[in-house]
Amino acid sequence: MTRSGRVAFTAMKEVVFGIPAAQAISDVVAQADAERVFLMASGTLNRTTDEIAKIRESIGSRLAAEFSVVPPHTPRSAVIEATDIARDANADLILSVGGGSVTDAAKAVQLCLSNGIRRPDDLDQLRPIKNADGTIGPPPCKPPTVRQVSVPTTLSGGDFSGISGVTDERTKTKELFRHPLIIPATVILDPAITIHTPEWLWLSTGIRAVDHCVEGICSAEAHAYGDAQALQGLTLLSQGLPRVKANSNDLDARLDCQLGTWLSMGPLASGVPMGASHGIGYVLGAQFGIPHGHTSCIMLPAVMRWNEPANAPRQSLVAAAMGKPGANAADVLDGFIAALDMPRTLSGVGIGRENFPAIAEGAMATPWVPRNPRPIAGPEAVREILELAA
Repeated sequence: MTRSGRVAFTAMKEVVFGIPAAQAISDVVAQADAERVFLMASGTLNRTTDEIAKIRESIGSRLAAEFSVVPPHTPRSAVIEATDIARDANADLILSVGGGSVTDAAKAVQLCLSNGIRRPDDLDQLRPIKNADGTIGPPPCKPPTVRQVSVPTTLSGGDFSGISGVTDERTKTKELFRHPLIIPATVILDPAITIHTPEWLWLSTGIRAVDHCVEGICSAEAHAYGDAQALQGLTLLSQGLPRVKANSNDLDARLDCQLGTWLSMGPLASGVPMGASHGIGYVLGAQFGIPHGHTSCIMLPAVMRWNEPANAPRQSLVAAAMGKPGANAADVLDGFIAALDMPRTLSGVGIGRENFPAIAEGAMATPWVPRNPRPIAGPEAVREILELAA
C-alpha cells in the first residue's frame, strides 16, 4: 500500500438508493430544473417490461427524445447516433437506464455534445493524453454542459467513474474517454428495477464489481481510502450474489450487491489503477465480443495466481473479506465464480491458444496491463497469464 499520494474527489452530486426509480427520477429532474430530458434506455427493458413506460410517465412533458439501441461494448457509431438525437432535441439532461454499455454511451454523448463531435472518426479528438507526470487525462476539450443521471440495471459499476469505454469498430479496440464531469451527477440504485435483468448478466457483472474491488485492493498503488471502500464492497458482494442466485426476488440482497458495486469503484475513482484482469478483459470484449462480466470471471483468478509472488499479503485481505481468512485468494475466487455457474476458462467461451499472441499484443496497449502489481514486461508475460486461464 502506498504511503503517499493524492485523492481527487469526483463531480458526482448524489447517490439515491432504495427508492423506486420512477419516483427518484421525478424528484431529480425537478431539482435539476430540466426541461428537455434525453432518455437513453436498455432496448430489452423498453421492449419487454413496463419500467421505461413508468419512467416516461414520471418525466411527463419534460421528456424531449429517446434512444434505446446501444449494442454491447458501446460502439462509436451508436454514440454518434445518440448524440445526433440529443443535439436535435436540444437536451438539457441525459437520463440513462440500463447496463454498462448504455451508461458508457451516455457518458460519451456528454463529451460529443460539448465538442461538436458528429462522425465516429471525430472521436479521435477526444482520446486521452499522457500528462507530464505520466498520468492519463482528458485532451484539451470543452467540458460537458449537459449532465447525466444514471439508473443502472447491472453491477458493472461504470456509473461511478469519469471514464467511458467505447469500442472503435475500425480496430476492434476498447478506448477509454475521460473527463471528470462525465461521471453521472446522480446515480439511482433501485433494486426492484433489476428484477428483470437476466441472471447470467446480474451475476457476471457482479463478478466484474468483485474484480474492481480485488484489483483495487491488490494494486501496488492501493491506499487506505480505496481499501476501506473496496474491502466492504467485496464483503457485500460475496454475501449478496449467492443470495440473489438462490432467490432472484430477494431485494435486500440485490441492494447489497448494488451498494457493494458502488463501493467497488472507490479505488478507481480515487486514482488507484486496475491491473491485468481489466486490461486483458478489454481485449477479449472488443475482439471477441465476450461480455465484460465473463472476462472477469475467466481472467481474475488467473491474474491473481500470476501476481501472487508480488502481492501475497494484499491477496490475503481479499480472502478474509470474502469470509475465508488464511485461504488462497485465487482459489477462493475461482470457487466463488464456479458456485455462481459462471464461465471460468477461455476455452469455455471459444477462445483457443491460437488467439493468445494477438490477445497478448493487444493487452499491452491497454492502460491497465502496464500498471499491473507484478510488472508485465511484454506479451510473453501476458501469454503466461492466458495459459493459466486456458
